Amino acid sequence: MINAEGLRKVYRLKNREVVALDAVDLNVRQGEVYGVVGQSGAGKSTLLRCVNLLERPDAGRVVVDGADLTALSRPRLRAARHGIGMVHQHFALLSSRTVAANIAFPLEIAGVGAAQRRRRVAELLELVGLTDKAKAYPAQLSGGQKQRVGIARALAPNPKVLLSDEATSALDPQTTASILGLLRDLNRELGLTVLLITHEMDVIKQICDSAAIMENGSFTESGQVLELLETPGSLLARSLFPLPASSPPDTVTLTYTRQSDEPLMSQITREFDVDVNIIGGAVEEVAGHSVGRLNVRVTGPRRQAALDHLAGHGLIVEEVR
Repeated sequence: MINAEGLRKVYRLKNREVVALDAVDLNVRQGEVYGVVGQSGAGKSTLLRCVNLLERPDAGRVVVDGADLTALSRPRLRAARHGIGMVHQHFALLSSRTVAANIAFPLEIAGVGAAQRRRRVAELLELVGLTDKAKAYPAQLSGGQKQRVGIARALAPNPKVLLSDEATSALDPQTTASILGLLRDLNRELGLTVLLITHEMDVIKQICDSAAIMENGSFTESGQVLELLETPGSLLARSLFPLPASSPPDTVTLTYTRQSDEPLMSQITREFDVDVNIIGGAVEEVAGHSVGRLNVRVTGPRRQAALDHLAGHGLIVEEVR
């Protein structure tokens, strides 16, 4: 649905150049939630703005829903943008307009008739759970309600793609969970493709199917979240599930994304004559799947054979140094 190839963007300041994007390739599949995570200044916002060509890259191309946006004329680009919704970090609502009028605004610009606008706004208010706030003004809303209005406004033209620019960074944890749940529901119910940027790993953990870690204008790692969690040494896995800061010697961390009916810990104690001491562990929901992490101390002459046995049954085994 979204394919970007070789994106490069350089900002020229007085006496220097700042490379915001450096040969970035992005592939977002239709109907998935894709998260780009990184610290401030990593290039995330520039990437998002290049996807809908609010910023034109210095090199590379952007294809959304089969259309090469970088090759379109201005009128055709404006038309193509109707298929791309945008949710902003600080809501960007018009303070002088009611909730309903804010949602209707892009439809007015597109020349949609009044009766059709009213019907569409009513649908969207119900979709985001704000039917009772239609006549309220932004100043009368909570942060979460304002973001729901922003989401409804972005969906007004029936886009196939929704871009989210740090949509939850200004919200408290409970409201963040509510907004992320809404985005996930919209993704599933409408078949909406969502590309979001964030600096919070919890956002990736809660709703993303695929993700990329961005540093200094480039992706250091990208792919489907579950596949990355199953990759030894994955930066994303280490960020989502940090290894313990200190542990006894011979401690390993076991990660599993698929439940096993086999009593693996019992097996290795019997078959390899090792001692297993469970130090700690947790099971969390990631990308809609249960992912478990277990810190164990394994000791005995056949320790390595026991660890190989666990790895052979699909567990990721990492030594804790």
